[in-house]
Amino acid sequence: MFKAGKQIAVCAVALTALCFVCQLVFFRTFSIYIPLSSAQDASAWQQGVRTEIEHPEVLSLGEPEITGEHVRIRVRPEQAGETSLSIVSADGSLRSFHILRVGKNLVVYDLANSNFTGDATVLLAISIFWLLVSAVMLWHFFQAKGVAFYSYATIYYAGFSLFALVTGVTMLQMSFMHIANPANYSMYAAYSRINSAGKQYMMLTMPFMLVFAAAMALSNIFLLRHERPRLQNGLGILVSVLLVAGEIVGFYIFTRDFSGSEWQSRVDSTLQNTYATVFVYFECMLVGAGICGVKAAKHRPAPDKDFILILGCWFRKDGSLPPLLRGRVDKALAFWHRQKEESGKEATFIPSGGQGKNESMPEAEAMRRYLLEQNVPEHLILPEARSANTYQNMAFSREIIQAKQPDAKIVFSTTNYHVFRSGVWASLAGLPAEGIGSKTKWWFWPNAFMRETVGLLQNRWKQEALFLVVLIAFFALLTLVL
Repeated sequence: MFKAGKQIAVCAVALTALCFVCQLVFFRTFSIYIPLSSAQDASAWQQGVRTEIEHPEVLSLGEPEITGEHVRIRVRPEQAGETSLSIVSADGSLRSFHILRVGKNLVVYDLANSNFTGDATVLLAISIFWLLVSAVMLWHFFQAKGVAFYSYATIYYAGFSLFALVTGVTMLQMSFMHIANPANYSMYAAYSRINSAGKQYMMLTMPFMLVFAAAMALSNIFLLRHERPRLQNGLGILVSVLLVAGEIVGFYIFTRDFSGSEWQSRVDSTLQNTYATVFVYFECMLVGAGICGVKAAKHRPAPDKDFILILGCWFRKDGSLPPLLRGRVDKALAFWHRQKEESGKEATFIPSGGQGKNESMPEAEAMRRYLLEQNVPEHLILPEARSANTYQNMAFSREIIQAKQPDAKIVFSTTNYHVFRSGVWASLAGLPAEGIGSKTKWWFWPNAFMRETVGLLQNRWKQEALFLVVLIAFFALLTLVL
């Protein structure tokens, strides 16, 4: 994550320097644009233009130019200061008034519409910056392979790269509109597009999120028809309801009519952008976790492993394995056989899991017996029977592996929806392991994966809350200032 942040910072500095150089070398004049709304307006301006400038020592004016869509007057800064400029048609029927400020660096600012010298270059730089942010995140996402893939940073790369891409594309569109028609698409419109990036993203992705919510709810209904009603089995429906409700509330506050003073309007926009920032943050985390979860479940490790760790779960009272646990062990066996056929290397199994309150033996022992029934040599099975959760599965198994072979290559086997989160736990436990996932019913996977996503966020709720507060403060400040 630090490396990606450093690269993004370099991009920001390089683009800022490029804008500064362009302003010094190429943009020594500033153009004022007056839109022509009709043929009658054009005729009035064509009869002649009269300019009145309060402080001519601040700016020198060029001759007015009339094009098909606007009147353009070029001004050249002479010294720092502020002046008013009045532009009147020859018959006096049309008038345009501007307050212009010249900075110490001789950059001209039009306080009427926030246009300034070289503003198109700045807009293009902002657009390119967001596109580069997306490219950097996507590059790091695809570079995260093997053990390095199981990280919270990977979720950020997958989820927020899409937000950066959409923002970059919309800003690029705004840049071209400003370049082509600066009279009608001023920097005020560009600022509005920048500080409402979350709102735009939320509105753009709304149809996809509603479809996702409907699919999640449908899979959860099938789950409840096959499983006993429990709170955790209804998580998919709860998330679906929250998504739909969030989109409805967002659509309402974004499209409702609002009237008030400029300050009240800024406060309202700040509240809108704060809401959108919170919603889009969780949306990006959900998308990122989903992408990472699917990719992790489909991962196919190289057949060069020394140990195969099997994560335990509930089993039957008679010691037999239910489909969920048997799927994990069978997945491990399939990898063991494939590796033996392709490389001739026999890996050692570590069935991991302690004894629960209502279990007749440790989960590791139940899996060990099943492995023996599948003709796995007993000397290739090293049970870990102390763990009570996934983190302990990884930590206690690491102790066994370190005692046998410190530089071992490891793969763990679990259910498909559980692979990514297990990989994160393995990293936290200091166990460099890749994961493989056994299949489960289509109606079981979405709800179970949603539990995993909630669990991932819960593990780092303080860090995530801090990150969210920073995002809210950033976009709220943009709304209040710009």
